[in-house]
Amino acid sequence: MTQQYLSVTALTRYIKYKFEQDPYLERVYLTGELSNFRARPNAHQYFSIKDANAKISAVMFKGAYSKLKFEPKEGMKVLVIGRITLYEASGQYQITIEHMEPDGVGALYQAFEEMKEKLSKEGLFNAPKKPLVKFPKRIAVITSPSGAVIRDIMTTVKRRYPIAELVIFPTLVQGTKAAQNIADNIKKADSLGNFDTMIVARGGGSIEDLWPFNEEIVARAIFASQTPIISSVGHETDVTIADFVADVRAATPTAAAELSVPNLTEELMKVREKENRLIKAFNTLLRHKQERLNKSQDSYIFRQPQRLYESLEIKLDSVRQRFYQQMQAMIQSQERQLNDVTQRLQLVSPSQQVEQSQQQLDFLKEKLIRSMTLKLEKSKMELTKGMQALDMLSPLNIMKRGYGYVTDEQGIVHSAEQLTEKQEITINFTDGKALAEVKSIEYIKE
Repeated sequence: MTQQYLSVTALTRYIKYKFEQDPYLERVYLTGELSNFRARPNAHQYFSIKDANAKISAVMFKGAYSKLKFEPKEGMKVLVIGRITLYEASGQYQITIEHMEPDGVGALYQAFEEMKEKLSKEGLFNAPKKPLVKFPKRIAVITSPSGAVIRDIMTTVKRRYPIAELVIFPTLVQGTKAAQNIADNIKKADSLGNFDTMIVARGGGSIEDLWPFNEEIVARAIFASQTPIISSVGHETDVTIADFVADVRAATPTAAAELSVPNLTEELMKVREKENRLIKAFNTLLRHKQERLNKSQDSYIFRQPQRLYESLEIKLDSVRQRFYQQMQAMIQSQERQLNDVTQRLQLVSPSQQVEQSQQQLDFLKEKLIRSMTLKLEKSKMELTKGMQALDMLSPLNIMKRGYGYVTDEQGIVHSAEQLTEKQEITINFTDGKALAEVKSIEYIKE
């Protein structure tokens, strides 16, 4: 009977298993007020979330808690995302929170995450990024024509690289019409095709203020642009969808300007440094070439040029002598071979071979004629014998002995059953035929 009773541990583990396997509890979106919240620095946070009728324990590990962009407080209404778990030691279920936002902007954060996940699956974030042009001639700036953002960009570019031309596309960066305006200006600047770099920027603000840069239409416009784009939206802690799609993200508008252009002073210093290194290297090379020239001019080849080919003349005489000796040896060898061939030809007379071949040809010719004659006679005998055999089997010879055959309109009559009384028939003989009429039919009984 005791086998029917479960231990507390077994029951608790079974309930925990049910919690972990339930797909509806793997990701739960919950809203409520913080209760029993006491912030613990650099540690896991334990508190409760409640509404007017219920309360649930909550835990938020320090890794997730450190990513919060606000300071939770007792009684604050929040939106949380997490999973339901069971703590075995106390048998109490709880929600393990992975993300938490103050209520009021939580819907935007949820929309942000959904859009982020959608575009990430399509590959907009992981696509190869276009490199920035190191020395741009023209830069398009997509931002508001007024405010600190455009002033910071203009000041920074003028200070660092004044030869670059800035072209401002006045753009709405906040409000319901901002996303369409941003996307249109990005497409417009890109379609012109004469910009090396494009900066999309605006200052800081709330998530509602920055929301146009989280719109899908803006993300797809950035992704489709053939011009490299630097995104600088909000402060360093603010991250938008535009930042993920852009080729480069800058923390501030000033940083965006610094990324878009080099420091002309530093580049000029590098040019001067390379110029000095080039001059130094050229002088060193020139010095080495001059030393080689001086050494070559002091060489005996220029002072006594005949010494240059004296050894070659000696070598030429030696080669000429060896060539003459080899030619003599080769001629003697060829003469010996010619004598040997002449002697062998004299021993083997072609006329004798022709005579022997002619005799053999005559013999074979006679043998061939005899064989053909015998074959022809044999074939004639076989033909005569075959003709006699065929003649004996000929139906005409049989009909000559008094036989004939009967036909009617259908053809040859093979049996009496094919005839009827008073039927006209034809009797065929070797020398003619006769027309007859059947008077009666008698059958032979077997």
